Amino acid sequence: MEIRKNEEFDILIEDMSEDGEGIGKVEGYTLFVKDAVVGDQVRARVTKTKKSYGYARVAQVLAPSPYRVTPRCPVAGPCGGCQLQNVSYERQLLFKEEKVRSQLKRIGGFADPPVRPVLGMEEPYEYRNKAQFPIGRSRDGRIIAGFYAGRTHSIIETPHCYLGSPVNEEVLRAVIGWMERYRIEPYEEEGHRGLVRHVLIRIGGEPRQLLVCLVINGKKLPHAKELVQELLAVPGMTSISYNSNTERTNVILGPEVTHLYGKGYITDTIGDLRYRISPQSFYQVNPGQTEKLYATALSYAGLTGRETVWDLYCGTGTITLFLARQAKEVRGVEIVPAAIEDAKANAAANGIGNAHFYVGRAEEVLPRVYREEGKKADVIVVDPPRKGCDEALLRTILQMRPKRVVYVSCNPATLARDLRILCEEAYELAQVQPVDMFAQTVGVETVCLLSKFRAN
Repeated sequence: MEIRKNEEFDILIEDMSEDGEGIGKVEGYTLFVKDAVVGDQVRARVTKTKKSYGYARVAQVLAPSPYRVTPRCPVAGPCGGCQLQNVSYERQLLFKEEKVRSQLKRIGGFADPPVRPVLGMEEPYEYRNKAQFPIGRSRDGRIIAGFYAGRTHSIIETPHCYLGSPVNEEVLRAVIGWMERYRIEPYEEEGHRGLVRHVLIRIGGEPRQLLVCLVINGKKLPHAKELVQELLAVPGMTSISYNSNTERTNVILGPEVTHLYGKGYITDTIGDLRYRISPQSFYQVNPGQTEKLYATALSYAGLTGRETVWDLYCGTGTITLFLARQAKEVRGVEIVPAAIEDAKANAAANGIGNAHFYVGRAEEVLPRVYREEGKKADVIVVDPPRKGCDEALLRTILQMRPKRVVYVSCNPATLARDLRILCEEAYELAQVQPVDMFAQTVGVETVCLLSKFRAN
């Protein structure tokens, strides 16, 4: 049977893809159906075809799944930020547990990975302490803020995101009002014209502290004093800056930050530790779940106060400082200089003197220090970006042979790939704990313990 674009079929959604699409079949031909929920009976309209599979959209829900719910956000469908708002939260957690287990089996080669149930949230909305809103124009010419539609750079107007704080709306109104008043143009990607590309908002502290950074396609921000006055009307405004990014790129932030108001950072607490956060710092976006994540990582590290620990991809030292209080010494590595500056300030502010930091690529710093200084490790903690660890880094870990490796990952696929390398030669996968850091989306954070070293 030949499947053609725009044809419609009635199908049962039997599974969900890793990107949150429903999966159904038409006489053995697989369709990935956007906005469908496992258990739905739908009429699906085909949007794209390949030889053995295709893509479709829901034209009509014929019989809803017991897991289908009404999204809280009116633009949850077209917006690319949330993929699972139409799925009950309990089923979201099961989906993420299955996603981690599936990748560990398929890519990692683990027959029966020890995956625990996902640590979920009490309230899976309004949890994000960071938002990056692209700025553009609507079809009728208005300046708008929002998020990109899935797999596009078309902005869906979403001044209020249900995953973020309501204060984001106040900030965006102030910025857009200032742009309209002084005829400041939003960035137009295709022609590489216009000035304001994104508005970055961070929230921290108790009482609330706000950091706002405009990302601009230029070196100077006109009417900056007037922007500061507009933003100071928002309660809790603590730091205002702009970041220069003049490249044709999908990367949001450029290298230069110019401070307009405040010290250039805000502070936040995780447990009883305080952290300094600047515009370019890596910092987990879900404070409540971060405590669960770090408590798990600390438990897996099994520290007694006598260990030397390496924390790779350490960001602003968030995990590093948790580890340092229970270790002999901790060495953190991070490629972003501004993050290391924050990490050192965070260690000093918390009275921690046994944490040392290196600026550089983890896959270069760790081999060099191990080779030249003979620095060993009892425990290594890695929390890499989505692309996972460089193989040179994994080989150095295997040479150093720490007693335990704690791997924190935001990407189950690269996690499984890296664990396969480590476990083929030296380690056993002892525990796997997913944590729901990104409710309503397909994202999942995972903490793994590698232990029980086997001598060759």
